[in-house]
Formats: sequence, C-alpha cells, structure tokens
Amino acid sequence: MSSLSDFYHDPLRRRLLAAMALSPLLFSLPTRATERLDITRIVALEWLPVELLVALGVMPLAVADIHNYNQWVQHPRLPKSVIDVGQRTEPNLELLQQLNPSLLLLSKGYGPAPQKLQPIAPTMEFAFNDGGREPLDVAKNSLQQLATRIGLEARAIQHLQLFDTFLVDARSRLQSYRQQPLLLFSLLDTRHALVIGQNSLFQAVMERLDIENAWQEETNFWGTSVVGIERLMTVKNARAIYLDHGNQTMMDKVSTTPLWQALPFVRQGQLRQMPAVWFYGATLSAMRFCHLLAQAQEAKP
Repeated sequence: MSSLSDFYHDPLRRRLLAAMALSPLLFSLPTRATERLDITRIVALEWLPVELLVALGVMPLAVADIHNYNQWVQHPRLPKSVIDVGQRTEPNLELLQQLNPSLLLLSKGYGPAPQKLQPIAPTMEFAFNDGGREPLDVAKNSLQQLATRIGLEARAIQHLQLFDTFLVDARSRLQSYRQQPLLLFSLLDTRHALVIGQNSLFQAVMERLDIENAWQEETNFWGTSVVGIERLMTVKNARAIYLDHGNQTMMDKVSTTPLWQALPFVRQGQLRQMPAVWFYGATLSAMRFCHLLAQAQEAKP
C-alpha cells in the first residue's frame, strides 16, 4: 500500500482534496436567491456557522472573536478583510448595526439570544448536537438548511458528495489506526485536559474510519470531557494525539512533570502533537481532522 505521504501528494488525490475545498466556487451564483439576500453581507457570530458558510463558498463579512478563532479553529483561514465584531457571547451590537448585515448566523445554545439581534438583521441558528442524531449528520443537515436559505443548494449537494468520497478514500488510507485505540485531547491549563469522546464530531468520523476511541467514559452534550491530567493514566495501549491551540508554553511546562512522563502513551512513544482543529465544527473540520491523522501517522515522536 502506498504511504500516507503519497496519498496527500498524489496528483489525482490532490485534485480531489482541492475540489473539496474549492468546489463551491465552481458554481455560478443563482440570481433569484441573491436578489432576496445579499450573501456578501452575512455575519457569523459563532465558529460553526463560519465553517458552514465557507463550505458553500461564501466568506462572511464579519466574524466574532477572530483572535481565538485563529487559535482554536485555524482553518478555514479568514482573510484580513473579515471584520471582528467582538466576543461570541457579547458581540458589539453598535458595530453590527453599522455593518447592516443581511443575515446573522448563530449557534443554538451559545451566544446572544436571537431576539436580541433581530432588530439588527434576520437570524438563523444551527445546532452542533440535537440530542438525537450524531453531530456529523446534524452538520450535513445544517449545511443544506443554510444553502436553502441563501439560495446555494447546488453547492451543498456538490460539497456533500465530495465529502463522502473523501471519507471513503481516507478510510482506505488510514488503516493503521485500526491497530490500536486512539486518544484525542487538548490542554485547558496545567492540570486539566479536554478529552474528545462519545457524541463528538470526531467520534462520528472515527466510526466511519473504523477507528476505536480510547476514551470510553462519559462525555457532555458536546462530546467532550474535562478531566484532571491524572485521569489520562487510565488510557493504556493506545495512540494519543494532542491538539495544540497556541499553548506551547503550557505544554512545555506540563511535559516536564513526573505525572506527564508517567502517562502510558508518553512512556511508549505513542504521543503526537498536532495543530488545532475545531472540535465543534462540521464537514470542513472533519476533513481537517483526517488530514491531521495522516500527518500524525507520519510524524516522529
């Protein structure tokens, strides 16, 4: 079997990956829908709808908390022309009024209430988890809903078709991860880790790739658990990926402690450090997660 390096550098697969990211741009804009809603003036007050919008080939006019977006999400990259409208929980309402957005995109259960924003512009909310379906299925449905609202249904169909093809290809290329369970986590501070488990977006992706999650304990509504670092001692005979979100100083401090050095996956040389990917995202985050798995597989400890 060819290496994962070949996978991500093979010309045919490069074109597939490029198509996944750029396919929405290949479609012409439908005139009837854009006459109703100016898609160049859409503002996203949470990072999940940012991703949904970009997957449809539309860059938001403004986004909340771009500094932390660049730490925790990173991709898709936001150009400097995108305006920062303040915190996700408390956006700058005066600035929003001045921007005169055509649509405000929110995440359900996070940030300001739609009623507070409706005097400024129409709103649309998206859930990460609806309590029934897994987050990946919810994300696909959200993409279709947004596409219908802004008149870009064809882009959503194309994106989802290419996304499904991408996952099939990734499954065949990431087979080595089926040999051991995989632990995914990030550090919140020098004593606590955020662990990704059941009901998460990445759990749904791992199930499609036939990869076992090493973290089988209870998680919250968002599919994560905040635990003391000592709890990671219970994870044995597993690979581990640490997702960095611009906190290398913290990681340097933690990694010198006896507790860290005693963690099974550290002692066994099974830990890899990778850039951030948004835990609470949608299809683009799922794709980036697969890219990071490929990079981690080839990286040295």
